[in-house]
Amino acid sequence: MSSPEHVVIVGGGLAGGKAAEALHDIGFRGRVTLVAAEPHLPYERPPLSKSLLAGESSFDEALVNPGEWYAEHGVDLRLGIRVGSIDRERHDVLLDDDSPLHYDKLVLATGSVPRHLPIPGADASGVHYLRTVEDAEAIRATFGQGKKLAVIGGGWIGLEVTAAARAAGTDVTVIEAAELPLLAVLGSELARVFVALHREHGVELRLDARIAEIVTADGGASGVRLEDGDTIEADAVVIGVGVAPDVTLAQQAGLDVDNGVLVDASLRTSDPDVYAVGDIANHEHPLLKQRVRVEHWANALNQPKAAIAALLGGDEQYEELPYFYTDQYDLGMEYIGFAPRGVESRVLVRGDLEKREFVAFWLDADSRMLAAMNVNVWDVIDQLKPIIASGRAVDADRLTDPAVPYGDL
Repeated sequence: MSSPEHVVIVGGGLAGGKAAEALHDIGFRGRVTLVAAEPHLPYERPPLSKSLLAGESSFDEALVNPGEWYAEHGVDLRLGIRVGSIDRERHDVLLDDDSPLHYDKLVLATGSVPRHLPIPGADASGVHYLRTVEDAEAIRATFGQGKKLAVIGGGWIGLEVTAAARAAGTDVTVIEAAELPLLAVLGSELARVFVALHREHGVELRLDARIAEIVTADGGASGVRLEDGDTIEADAVVIGVGVAPDVTLAQQAGLDVDNGVLVDASLRTSDPDVYAVGDIANHEHPLLKQRVRVEHWANALNQPKAAIAALLGGDEQYEELPYFYTDQYDLGMEYIGFAPRGVESRVLVRGDLEKREFVAFWLDADSRMLAAMNVNVWDVIDQLKPIIASGRAVDADRLTDPAVPYGDL
């Protein structure tokens, strides 16, 4: 297989930036063009709901690489430019001004878009979603003593925004449709850990709630009215009800799409000259023996290396287990593995739930570990990875015994 002369990357997030970096690291000597819809250098998104939102880090610290890196390594950056379509037959990416950009190999790293709520008032000023650095800056501007924030959605983003807002002295009400925040992800026992955490920090939780509208005054959000008639006053509203993979380009190009862009173990799409990485990649995972698409930072960080190696003719497969983390107040958490929703599993705990110092494990019906989550307990992820990857059953009693080293399970 001859080496491609020109690799085009579409997407200016972490996955796109890491794809360019991987091409350099592997010694690629052809042309590299990165096209990003945002006007910024490629950057990571986790700080937007964590340290950057809390004012603890700067935007420059979220950059994948400084600006000079791209010029020094021959990467042609096209910032603030959208890709309108892909012509796979001609191997052209058509930019928003209809000018063609020819590629030999194409990497799609278009990420996700926030899900919008179709409710009255959702388009008022003062209603925010979190996806870009501008979104984070606008949300942070709503924080402060005496200010009131309504957060719609008790998922990871909603709770991280809540923690940052409370740290700045903002009064926060979280409105969640389920009985508990994070219920579908963690189950009731572990979800209650986060309920207690936020209530201890003065957050009002409105659970099992149904929203009728976002109340407005003079065109701006002034609160949220629930279907039971209660109105929650707010100076601003943040909506965090999940994201959807941005597969518009892939669909228009006729690639196979189903809950993301379908890719094989090497992150190759149904077109052998097109690869997909990050949030959009619905990946045939060689270890988990199933398709996995997760909107996790670790995929955007690590998938490009495998994709680029395969793109250049190698037999690389992406085998890393899904991983993500959260920081809320004094709680730090890491999660490794994949416990699919709808698959029966049981949760076991080693440690102290009340002190919020524990490791939780998800086991399937055959006592095989699917996933694990460590809360304020550190340096265990590398010990748990081989247990999950092995697919072998574990002894539940020994698993929950703090005296038994993980390596002995």
